[in-house]
Amino acid sequence: MTGVLLADDHPLFRTALSTAVRRVRSDARILEASTLSGALDRLRETPAVDLVLLDLRMPDCDGFTGLLTLRAEFPAAPVVVVSASEDDETVRRALAFGASGFIPKSASLETMVEALETVLAGDAWAPAVPDPERDDAAAERIASLTPAQLRILVGLRRGRLNKQIAYEIGVTEATVKAHMTAIFRKLGVLNRTQAVIAAEALMLDSDAA
Repeated sequence: MTGVLLADDHPLFRTALSTAVRRVRSDARILEASTLSGALDRLRETPAVDLVLLDLRMPDCDGFTGLLTLRAEFPAAPVVVVSASEDDETVRRALAFGASGFIPKSASLETMVEALETVLAGDAWAPAVPDPERDDAAAERIASLTPAQLRILVGLRRGRLNKQIAYEIGVTEATVKAHMTAIFRKLGVLNRTQAVIAAEALMLDSDAA
């Protein structure tokens, strides 16, 4: 039986996704989550998930942070991004960050079904986009961060102090500093300002929901 996790904070869209999944796998076991933390909990409770359909914008999810967190903690679970941010750069960046596919929220039911069939067969699916004209090295470096390091990087981007980040993620300031040293090394930067600039690759270019 195919297990599919729908991670989206819009109930109506989860219903649409569920309909598309049932078209492809009528006996699929469907799990749902409206937040990134909820999606992580579902995956920890039910590791045998064959596919995650992930919205890039949820209450506790900043841009590509959710995708990178899922890929880092559950590398064996294919993740397909389903997003209203449909510009070419967002599609390319999602794939560069390890998504197995990208389904625009404006896609028809038939297109969603085609995409799901392709991904569940082991292939990637995404709208046709022009060849990238950007260096993917930044995406690769960010993708190498651990979930904890990603949370700290997001905290840096939000202008948080070390003690604030430590409080938010439940660690000591010393642990935050140790992670920051590793983050700087992985990103190839020398200070917080440069790390914040690098973190912009995590964000969406569009303000679409």
